[in-house]
Order: sequence, then C-alpha cells, then structure tokens
Amino acid sequence: MNDNDTKRLSRLTAIITQLQTTRLVTATNLAEKFSVSVRTIYRDIRALEQAGVPILTEGGKGYYMMDGYRLPPLMFTEKQANALILAEQLVLKNKDQSFVNDYCDAIDKIKAILKESAKSKANLLGDRTRFDQNINRERSSNFISELQYALTNFLLISIDYVNKDNLSSKRTVEPFSLISTTENWLLIAWCRSRKEFRYFRLDRISKMEVLAEKFEPHKMTLQEYFDKFY
Repeated sequence: MNDNDTKRLSRLTAIITQLQTTRLVTATNLAEKFSVSVRTIYRDIRALEQAGVPILTEGGKGYYMMDGYRLPPLMFTEKQANALILAEQLVLKNKDQSFVNDYCDAIDKIKAILKESAKSKANLLGDRTRFDQNINRERSSNFISELQYALTNFLLISIDYVNKDNLSSKRTVEPFSLISTTENWLLIAWCRSRKEFRYFRLDRISKMEVLAEKFEPHKMTLQEYFDKFY
C-alpha cells in the first residue's frame, strides 16, 4: 500500500466517523475538512457505497448515515487513550453523580477495546493522576444524564426547586442549555409558569421527572441567547 492509498484509507475511515457523529454533512464541508477537492469526496462516497456502507442523501442537501449503522470500535492511539484517561480524572471532580457514572462506564468500554499493553498503561496513568479539587468527591446533584436526554429530545421536565430563600416550588420547564461553573452546574430553561428563561442550579433541584410531552425547539444558539439577554 503506497502513501496515497494510506491517506485515502484514513480519509474514508474519517468520513465514516464524521457521518456517524453528524446528522448531515455536505461534500463541500468534507472537502474543506480533508483538504481535497469536492470531486474527490464524490469518489470517496461512491467507494464507501460500493463497499456496502449505507450512505443516504437528503434532497441534495448533504449525506447522512442510515440510522442504526455502526462500524466496529476503532483502536485508539496511546496518546488518545491517555487524553481520555486524563479527562476521566477531571470528570471525577464533577459534582453530578449521573454524569460521573456515565463517563466512567464509557471509559471502561474504551479500555475494553484497547490492546493489553495500552490497557496497562492507561490503568497506570489513571492510578498516577490526581487533582486537588473535590478530593472527597462529594456529589450535589444526579440529574445531568436525564437533562441531556431531555434537552436533545426536546422533552419537558418537571422539577421541584428550592430557591436561595429556601422556598420550594414546582416548575415545568423547557431545557435549553447546561452550563458548568466552578461550583456546580446550571440549567438554562424556559419556565412555563414564569413565562421567561430562568437559571436553575442543579444542586437546588430536589426532584426531577422527564415528561413524555415535547416542546417546540427554541430557534437560537446559546451565543444568540447570551447576546439577547445579557
């Protein structure tokens, strides 16, 4: 295999990864990302289709992968694995238990596909890496995982919330964004009872339920929200 073949194989694999992680991608986007011509991307897409990869098009807007299709896990380089292990130590400082649990489960799955030599090094790095903050690993919330699900699926949530004056209220809100601060996590959401966007500290949510009812997605980015309200 010559250098051009190696580069193309790497690009084809990267295109599949891009299609698996992005809902819709255009040939122009892919060409810019991989510094090749659009014509080359067309050839790459045809090659993947001929190899049995189920790539579909959406009205001339771009390409997407058939729902449910996944490649077997790809191998990580040692440096990539080390970066993930380091991130794990940062996550362990987080005060939301659901987030910590889900990330650690994901790391365990990643370690399972590493070669034995890389796995040993990853475990060693995990044992030898520590951060000073949140040494006791105290948790003050357990809602991030459910909130992420509600946010990406546009599902209403019901919360029991205790404000700074220790007054409790029940709210139905439309989750818009999650923001990490040095102390805890904040949920930005449209409060249906107050009819405005509000901040909710996760450590002040005593109870939460993801409802079956969907809401209309808010037509703005997080930056547009900040520009509008701050």
